[in-house]
Amino acid sequence: MTDTFEISEQHIRAGLSKLLVAATDTSGRPRCAIANEANMHRDALRRVLKGERNPTVSEVLRILNASRAAPHAHLVLYIAADGERSANWLQTDLALFFEGLVRHLPKALEQQLGENLYDIKPRWARGTAQRVARLLAENIDELSRKDALLGDGYERANGGGHASI
Repeated sequence: MTDTFEISEQHIRAGLSKLLVAATDTSGRPRCAIANEANMHRDALRRVLKGERNPTVSEVLRILNASRAAPHAHLVLYIAADGERSANWLQTDLALFFEGLVRHLPKALEQQLGENLYDIKPRWARGTAQRVARLLAENIDELSRKDALLGDGYERANGGGHASI
């Protein structure tokens, strides 16, 4: 059960503020440009970043997107894990990987499990997460090599590769 302190308005506002400040600061973009792209008034963005105003979910996603952060990944990380991890992963390939994983996992589960989808037990989540992470760790060199090969093939197919002599 979640501690009620963790879901208090004050705690959520402070955590989101910290995440959004980190996102805007690491973006390298002026806050007025972020506010403009997020379709917010500069003063509204300032109040959200100071924790004086609760942002809507849409505003959080738009601010993260305008800050060039992976918006869904960071919001899910903030909600499911913790705000500190979400802030630490800003502007990293790990955040982009997590965003793709979160977006593709529901469809992959439906495809792979089919009729067994609703037989999943919540207690399996931790072990499954550890198994996926271990599988990724074991295969990271091979996956990197394949990415490099696919990248080279993509460049050659699109005229970016070096011509043979």
